[in-house]
Amino acid sequence: MTENEKNMMKEMAHHAAGQGCPGSRFMQLHRDDVQEETSPVSSGRAVSRLNQWPCQIKLLPTNAPFYDGAKLLIAADCTAYAYANMHEDFMKGRITLIGCPKLDDIDYTEKLTEIIAGNNIRSVTIVRMEVPCCGGLQRAAENALKNSGKFIPWQVVTISRDGRVLEE
Repeated sequence: MTENEKNMMKEMAHHAAGQGCPGSRFMQLHRDDVQEETSPVSSGRAVSRLNQWPCQIKLLPTNAPFYDGAKLLIAADCTAYAYANMHEDFMKGRITLIGCPKLDDIDYTEKLTEIIAGNNIRSVTIVRMEVPCCGGLQRAAENALKNSGKFIPWQVVTISRDGRVLEE
C-alpha cells in the first residue's frame, strides 16, 4: 500500500468515526500583535487577515467563540479576487463569511439570521460585486439583519469587475 493510499484510509476512518472533514472543523486563528501592526509594504509580503476557519458560509457554525463581540464581513467569493487589497481594507479585524448566491444555490438568510441573532455581533460589512447575482448575497444579509431583531451598524460596499470600490 502506498503512502497516499494509507493517508486516504486514515481519512476515511476519520470520517466513518463521525469526526467530519478536518477542513470544515472550525477554529479561531490567532494573529500576533506585531503581525497586526506590520504593513504589507514594510514587510515585503502581504499578511493574511483571515481570523477564523472555515470561512464559507455553508461550512461555518451558527455559534462559535469567535463571533463574540465580532465585526462580521459578509463577502461575495469573487470580491477577494477582484479587489487587490481585500485583506487589509475589509478582512482585518473582522470575522469573514464568504459565499456565492449564484453557485452555492442556497439562500443564506436563515443561517445569517441565526449567526447575527444568536451572537454578540458589533457590526456587519457586506462586500459584493457589481454584478446582479451578488444582489442575492446583499438581500440575504439585509434580511438577516432585519430578522435578527437587533439594531447593528452595517454597510454595503460594491466592487467593480475591474477591482475598484464603486460604493461605500
